[in-house]
Amino acid sequence: MVKMAAAILRGLGEIECDEVDLPDSSADKVLVKMEMASICGTDLHYVFHGWPRNKYPMSPGEPGHEGIGRVVDPGPTQLEEGALVLTVPNIWEARNFAGFQWISPNFLLELPNGRPPAELMMAQQLGTVIFAAQKLPSLVGKTAVVIGQGSAGLFHDYYLRKLGAARIIAIEPNVDRRNAGINLKVDHAIDVTGQSAIDAVLDITEGEGAEVIIDAVGGGDTLDQAIKIVKAEGHVHVFGLPTGFDKIPFDLGTYFLKRLDMRTIFGAQDEDNLSSFRKALDLIVDGDIDMSPYVTHALPIASVKEAFALAHEPSGGALKVSITM
Repeated sequence: MVKMAAAILRGLGEIECDEVDLPDSSADKVLVKMEMASICGTDLHYVFHGWPRNKYPMSPGEPGHEGIGRVVDPGPTQLEEGALVLTVPNIWEARNFAGFQWISPNFLLELPNGRPPAELMMAQQLGTVIFAAQKLPSLVGKTAVVIGQGSAGLFHDYYLRKLGAARIIAIEPNVDRRNAGINLKVDHAIDVTGQSAIDAVLDITEGEGAEVIIDAVGGGDTLDQAIKIVKAEGHVHVFGLPTGFDKIPFDLGTYFLKRLDMRTIFGAQDEDNLSSFRKALDLIVDGDIDMSPYVTHALPIASVKEAFALAHEPSGGALKVSITM
């Protein structure tokens, strides 16, 4: 039996590489030989927080959902063997951290030539930002705060400006990530968290707060922070995932008195025709955004444990950590 290398999540914080059988064939899917997959904030929640699933061991390759690979068997599609594709399965089919996977055609996007594949792979993360932005109010002339400057936060910096935001305030204690935001021309980069960050935002906005808050981190602390720094009748955009299944305290009084609007974001991969991912890909191919600064670290799948540790506690300039097959 032919084997492949795959990441297996065996318990909370326990991810390792193992040799496993190739997945069973599926007539209605496409067989892809994976080349690279990047670690997303969602993956970190799976591995270190056990959310949204914590039944172990997980399937080989799970929960990877940002990847690129080459078509081996096109199945029912018109894709050609050897075609380079973006693999963006939803979390229920996510198996990108493996040598091969059978994937539903609706989660595949053929990639063009002319750009480094690792940069084209960033269309997944940017696509989720574009998808999420459909739920935002008008940004024209507004002030926005982006909590967190991982790749999701950084791509929000970029896209909020395209949508007309007049002022962008980034909150990020990690110096490398904060500098990446500064390179994207955020107007203010706050290097503290908690109450100190709240005070800084209120000082910058002369006590009013910002019209739009993007929580690109997730969890009770940043949600509480967002409600405190958003302007009355403003919008809180919950992009980051919960850090567990436990209920969190919520300042309903402030939320109520400020008359706030709050939205969560989920399901970009299930959007018809992957339209947000296609738009992201066009922006990358056309050179509207340079992805080269964000593809910083790539480790072989044999070092998947070390890759996740680096993504969880970034150092050495790590922005987007990827795994090569």
